[in-house]
Amino acid sequence: MDSPPSSRERRRTSNTIKESLRALSTQLSLLNHQVGVHLDLKDVDFDCLDIVSRHGPLSPSTLARRAGLHPATMTGILDRLERGGWVARDRDPGDRRAVVVRALRDRAPEVYRLFSGMNSSMDELLAGYDDTQLELLADFLGRVTEAGRAATDELAGE
Repeated sequence: MDSPPSSRERRRTSNTIKESLRALSTQLSLLNHQVGVHLDLKDVDFDCLDIVSRHGPLSPSTLARRAGLHPATMTGILDRLERGGWVARDRDPGDRRAVVVRALRDRAPEVYRLFSGMNSSMDELLAGYDDTQLELLADFLGRVTEAGRAATDELAGE
């Protein structure tokens, strides 16, 4: 029977996980940067496009808040994304004076193509885990994402 890990081993493993998450964050940022370069998008523009694609349609102020950007900065970003054919600004059906931003799907295949190598690698990697392990990983990553969101919101509020 295995003995429980010592507090020292647990700290070492916890630190290894934190370091791995930092390395993952850096690597994904670099990947996103390269995708953005291929699409002729600045990093911040690509981040905002991703937020709108996953959570939109959004008001510009909501998008600015989620991206941690000043609302005045958002105008230039949305202008560039709109000129590039990535987003459209529409009247909010609930308030005709307001605007919402939605992602246009016409250019989505370009993004999917650029991420296809990573998606294929992820499929191969995940195939090595059973359903219980995948559920644990999904839960862990969801919790890490939420912790990151809370830390970002806290820093943005300072």
